[in-house]
Amino acid sequence: METTENVLHQHSENHGGSWEGAAAPFNISYGKLMMWYFLLSDAFTFAGFLIAYGALRFSSPSWPVPDFVFSTAPFGIHDAPLIFVTIMSFLLIISSVTMVRAVQEGHRENKRGVVFWMFLTIIGGAGFLGCQAWEWSNLIGKENMSVTTNPFGSHVGAGTYLDEKGNPTGETFKAGASYLLHKSEGGGHDENHAEGHHAMAKGDHPNAFVDNDGFIHKKFKVTSGPAAGKVQMEEFGPKAFGALFFFITGFHGFHVLSGVAFLLIIMINVASGVYASRKNGYEMVEKIGLYWHFVDLVWVFVFLVFYLF
Repeated sequence: METTENVLHQHSENHGGSWEGAAAPFNISYGKLMMWYFLLSDAFTFAGFLIAYGALRFSSPSWPVPDFVFSTAPFGIHDAPLIFVTIMSFLLIISSVTMVRAVQEGHRENKRGVVFWMFLTIIGGAGFLGCQAWEWSNLIGKENMSVTTNPFGSHVGAGTYLDEKGNPTGETFKAGASYLLHKSEGGGHDENHAEGHHAMAKGDHPNAFVDNDGFIHKKFKVTSGPAAGKVQMEEFGPKAFGALFFFITGFHGFHVLSGVAFLLIIMINVASGVYASRKNGYEMVEKIGLYWHFVDLVWVFVFLVFYLF
């Protein structure tokens, strides 16, 4: 019977000295392996946030309709759902394509090609951030949405709006119809959100009620459901929507901003020839490329939960 020492010695000889250590696990470098570990942990973080969003949404009796909330775009475009977010998504997806080209040029040791395609990737990321900044400013400044106040909502039951004397105005709404509360001063949407944008005042709507925060509400008589026959006021939409939207999209935006910063630093290093002497196919470019593709992939899920469903 062979001794343990003989077996180990024979195994070491048969495998060309792999027992000596310093062998790259999974045949990839330590840096890329650590990047994969980081992306895996980050994926769990985003998954937790999105699962929390789903749990809160489906436990709420009403929820804002994306086509109603995200229906505006720059240059006075209204009632065009998905137009603006499609532009945002296009910029981010195209930046992934240019990142692939930068990695390819790195494998060819083409410094100029890497710089060119990384520059286009930075432009795409910066464009996405600019679009997100406009969207946030529009929701906060024009629609008065915040992490604590969500003026968007949907009616749980069908009803009829009433005037100040309690008489029907002839204006009705269906169960699940979306609404948006407005400030009594400033350029917000009108009550139906689909008829245009203009400043509002209480006197413009006899059946309007202005609360202490300056938001215009409408009285209505519920015609179906457990509260049928009762006169109620439009309430704010679920508070969790605004908080979740700004937190999750902001967290993703922080990843994009960080990615743009790292891309810029690495592009400058590439242009100065820091990585050329390593002769490793510009591995640093490939590692930041993994991060950038991850950011793009996460946006697909954020887009689905906030803008489509």
